[in-house]
Amino acid sequence: MQQPIRQPKISFSHFLKKFPEIPLPVTLGEEAHHAFSQRNEPLPLPMIERFIEPLEEKERDEFTEFIPCFRVPKTDDFHAIVYWRAMLMSYEYTLATFSKKGELIDHRVIAGTFSDGQLLVNSVATIDDDWMIYIVSGQSKADKASSIDPTASTATTFELLPEGNMVEHL
Repeated sequence: MQQPIRQPKISFSHFLKKFPEIPLPVTLGEEAHHAFSQRNEPLPLPMIERFIEPLEEKERDEFTEFIPCFRVPKTDDFHAIVYWRAMLMSYEYTLATFSKKGELIDHRVIAGTFSDGQLLVNSVATIDDDWMIYIVSGQSKADKASSIDPTASTATTFELLPEGNMVEHL
């Protein structure tokens, strides 16, 4: 009888090393993932399955791509990472926070581009050095991507709290 192949254990600390700390502020727009994909090593499938997939609402298919972007600096009591996910008609930056032991605290899509074929929604996020997250979203008809409808634009502000939770400022 053949012995099953044992997969090496994927540690949370090894996963975090895929996300280099970068100085804030940082802006996440439509093209920012290109710079991250050139600088950062890709995430191995076992890391995606263990640490990223449990956060995702949409199931990964063979065309789904994940890129590790960065780790938020100076988080003493938790870890905060940003990753980019590409799927058909959907590109999103997710901010996820974890305890020092690797347990999920909070996560939220903070920027990206989405289309349902009729409407194109584009969101840009800036994370300031005080952990404030400013998100501006605009929409246009999918066949006229260059003309954003200003009446359909929104601005949202979140704060990353010292324990790793994210709260919206109203």
